[in-house]
Amino acid sequence: MSQSLNPLAPPTHPDQREIILNWLKANVPDTRVRHILRVEEMAIELANCHGLDAGKAAKAGLMHDLAKFFKPLRLLQMAQKEGLTLDSVDIANPHLLHAEVGAIVARDQFGVFDPDILQAICDHTLGSPGMSALSCVVYLADGLEPGRGDTPELEELRHLSRQDLDQAIWRLADYSLRHLLDARHLIHPRTVLTRNWFLQKGFKRSPRKH
Repeated sequence: MSQSLNPLAPPTHPDQREIILNWLKANVPDTRVRHILRVEEMAIELANCHGLDAGKAAKAGLMHDLAKFFKPLRLLQMAQKEGLTLDSVDIANPHLLHAEVGAIVARDQFGVFDPDILQAICDHTLGSPGMSALSCVVYLADGLEPGRGDTPELEELRHLSRQDLDQAIWRLADYSLRHLLDARHLIHPRTVLTRNWFLQKGFKRSPRKH
């Protein structure tokens, strides 16, 4: 991960998916569990489209919202204990920390130590400049799973996500930023940096490293 999560540990439990699902059913609303399962499914689909590890995509998708319903104080305390660098927007809106705190839960609660999976969980909300293809897949799956709607723009973005990860990232970031601006919400600088990085990469037309 980008900050301090240690990737070294024993392998995960073979029945991990069932264990995680049971935990989710006990700790998040049914509507959110259904969203999570749709993200898992779309992450697998996108991973297969782009020649990535579908198993890693599935795990990151299944665990991306582990901390979604943690209280703001708990999110802040866990992030601070982990030594994560907090932006002023994080402090004003601790909910944004649920991605990084979710990775902490994945590691400490469920014994997940694969750095690619942990980083993809971290990146799924705000993105990250230069993030991996796996992170892109989970970011896109979270934003574009079928429950998000069926407008022509979303359908176009879904089609694009199967063809071009880089372009889909900045296009989805644009879509998200418009909604945040319309709602007059705070915008985390990392979302803007992510959008700009992938847009600029498109200008350079360099191939993605998987």
